[in-house]
Amino acid sequence: MGTCVLVAEDDKMQAELVRRYLEHEGLTALVAHDGLAALEQARRRHPDLIILDVMMPGMDGLELCRTLRRESEVPVLMLTARTSEDDLLLGLGLGADDYMTKPYSPRELMARVRTLLRRNRDGSPWGDGALHVGDLGVDPGGRRVWIGAAPVECTRGEFEILAAMAAQPDRVFSRAQLLQEIHGLDLGTTERTIDMHVMNLRKKIEADPRRPVRLVTVFGVGYKLTDGTGGRRRAP
Repeated sequence: MGTCVLVAEDDKMQAELVRRYLEHEGLTALVAHDGLAALEQARRRHPDLIILDVMMPGMDGLELCRTLRRESEVPVLMLTARTSEDDLLLGLGLGADDYMTKPYSPRELMARVRTLLRRNRDGSPWGDGALHVGDLGVDPGGRRVWIGAAPVECTRGEFEILAAMAAQPDRVFSRAQLLQEIHGLDLGTTERTIDMHVMNLRKKIEADPRRPVRLVTVFGVGYKLTDGTGGRRRAP
């Protein structure tokens, strides 16, 4: 069947537009107009990517994303008219790989689709070999993260940011550079997504997310990943 994308969108005109763009890209497009139908299609057809609208009848996109993440690692690109920071955090925290707000450019949507499909097909771009920054470990090949001996569960987007930064500890990354690392795109309209991923990561790897010592903000520039000692030597 080739590469398959499931479009879960209750607006039939919008769904048809996205379907036509996908097929123009040479992709197979499946369409579902409510959350329960989308879940059934996902379980039965195993698509390579899901474009998921948040506001749907039956089961909304957030609940559907939560359910999908318990069953699969299929890439999810979430679409919504909601623009608040809490909504962005919730969607990304549930495991969405990318997030676009309506109205959006269909061409930009297709660019995001191509990037997510390529990233999923190629796997980790950093190769094998675990990376260590203090007691934080990142295994790009196995897509695992841990602190000390404790595993840390990360979404796909969170993992790719962390792996890129762990490969170059103490380097300051701008948001645009992190977008380039995880998307292959430099789209200013999506830089806010990086902030959302960073906020979620801090909840997972920092003892106090409000006072981060590992994933640090460099004001006016971006973020860097450190060993968490603040330049002090760790006790043996």
